Amino acid sequence: MKMIAALITFIIFIVFASNLNASWVHEFDQWGIDTFKGNGFFEPFHYIGEPLFVVIVAIILLLVLWLKMKNYRGMIFVLITIAGGNVLNLLVKNIVQRDRPNIPDQLTSYSFPSGHSMTGILYLLTLAYILTEFRSKGQKAIAFVFAFALTFCVGLSRVAGMRHYLSDVVSGWSLGFTVFVVAVYWYERRKRQFNQMK
Repeated sequence: MKMIAALITFIIFIVFASNLNASWVHEFDQWGIDTFKGNGFFEPFHYIGEPLFVVIVAIILLLVLWLKMKNYRGMIFVLITIAGGNVLNLLVKNIVQRDRPNIPDQLTSYSFPSGHSMTGILYLLTLAYILTEFRSKGQKAIAFVFAFALTFCVGLSRVAGMRHYLSDVVSGWSLGFTVFVVAVYWYERRKRQFNQMK
């Protein structure tokens, strides 16, 4: 089921990436601007997706996995999702080279896909997954609902502040979720193989 969802989100990413100049994407982005631009509720959430904040969270998580949990596969999992996802985001940005919305004092980096949205969904879902790996289904559900809610707010904060188009944000979410699910598949497969060797 997770792999099917990952395939769907990857297709969504590809559709947007292949149609950035299409009229329906421009209409979608304009709807996003009309709906969320200047939204005072969403704008502050961009801090949760700031690179420095994400790096600090990732380092803390790696230290917990290393020193407290002795979960070395978990450390690789975190590096794949957060560090690997960030590298992939930068790579795609430089391939696509989409300009950001035209506003004063705009950022100079490329716009597609949104880094806050992609790394946001990756580190928040990774946190939810690692911290509830041995918890009940109810606790896992609460953690993932909270992670998805924060992901939603972080992404829309970038449209509210006119740092990204809505298509950048949706594509960042989509590619990020795909990377997360692939990483989970690898992690769980390696864990099963290790348990069989005991």
